[in-house]
Amino acid sequence: MNDPAALVALDAVALTLTSAAGPVEILRGISLEIAAGETVALLGPSGSGKSTLMMVIAGLERPSAGRVVLAGHDLSRLDEDALARLRRRHVGIVFQAFHLLPTMTALENVAIPLELAGAADAFAAAAAALERVGLGHRSGHYPAELSGGEQQRVAIARAFVAGPQLLLADEPTGNLDGATGALVIDCLFAEQARRRTALLLITHDPALAERCERQLQLADGRIVDDRRRPAALRRAL
Repeated sequence: MNDPAALVALDAVALTLTSAAGPVEILRGISLEIAAGETVALLGPSGSGKSTLMMVIAGLERPSAGRVVLAGHDLSRLDEDALARLRRRHVGIVFQAFHLLPTMTALENVAIPLELAGAADAFAAAAAALERVGLGHRSGHYPAELSGGEQQRVAIARAFVAGPQLLLADEPTGNLDGATGALVIDCLFAEQARRRTALLLITHDPALAERCERQLQLADGRIVDDRRRPAALRRAL
């Protein structure tokens, strides 16, 4: 690890799982740093380890070897309760499936991270977050009453509401049509820019990846390419 100020730092991270056929190497010696506020696209074929790498960074999966540091904390030194607290403080996650609680309204879903953190103004902040993603008028609706695109915008509002330093997004438009997906992505990047949150975005879409400052290509559990786009090109996209 070269930069002690990096928000995320991985040093020779590997993950091997057992199977009936023997050990399966999912991640193979990945070293990586992500700076605060940096936007990074993670590309690669299915089965290359993209989602697993994201889970390792979030502390939801423990590596077999190597070291993961997030916001100055060595994840290997934390138990599950401490990892959960660290995620609440520093990490927002948006999945392909929306993962909204069906018995809660949009407002209640967005307020969850703040309520868990003991914030006194949880519902006021959640209402403001829904307004920013264009869903203030839908705050009292339940997930079943919302379209797929609306549900994902609620998920984005929830992911950003507590002001995370890192936003992890795993194929956030995978279940949406093109036009709806574009609206969702615009909401995601608008919130990222407003808060200057670091973003790690898994995508199969090269055009979407171009919107990020940096692109990582993963293959067979290894980073095979790491490149940055010219700033002028990023602004034009």
